Amino acid sequence: MGKKIGIVIVAILVIIQFFRPEKNDSNVQTASVATKYQLPDDVDQILSVACYDCHSNKTNYPWYSNIQPVAWWLDGHIKDGKRHLNFSEFTNAPIAVQNHKFEETAEVIEHNEMPLDSYTAMGFHKEAHLTEEQKTTLINWAQSQMDFLEANYPADSLKMPRRGGGNPPPRD
Repeated sequence: MGKKIGIVIVAILVIIQFFRPEKNDSNVQTASVATKYQLPDDVDQILSVACYDCHSNKTNYPWYSNIQPVAWWLDGHIKDGKRHLNFSEFTNAPIAVQNHKFEETAEVIEHNEMPLDSYTAMGFHKEAHLTEEQKTTLINWAQSQMDFLEANYPADSLKMPRRGGGNPPPRD
């Protein structure tokens, strides 16, 4: 019985190798963050090694991404990352969203929420593990972009609309 179960498991593992998700490799940059905002070389380098694999339209896949079910897990992880922030499509968002994404970028880095531990765990993606200096560089960059927006756009255009739309109900 154990031998039959083993054969079934191996057969399933072989069969699923033929079902692969589409790769995230379009690399279209027409709405990239770099098309509107200053992106110094040091910031671009940090974003390239620590952020773009999950937060852009161009992922550099590791060797193990060719093995199922790992490829499915990575695909879900990348789609989720891009749903939250996509540097390749950054300027397609309304200006308030762009401002908010800079704010969120600074916050998640400051609170050590990014890069995810699962991305840098077990020695994988060592280059993505940010030093304190790199964190400071990214936080300062995000803040400087928010300052740029504040200097060039009306304050009300930089505020995220309230959820549920409309104005709050009048007070008595």
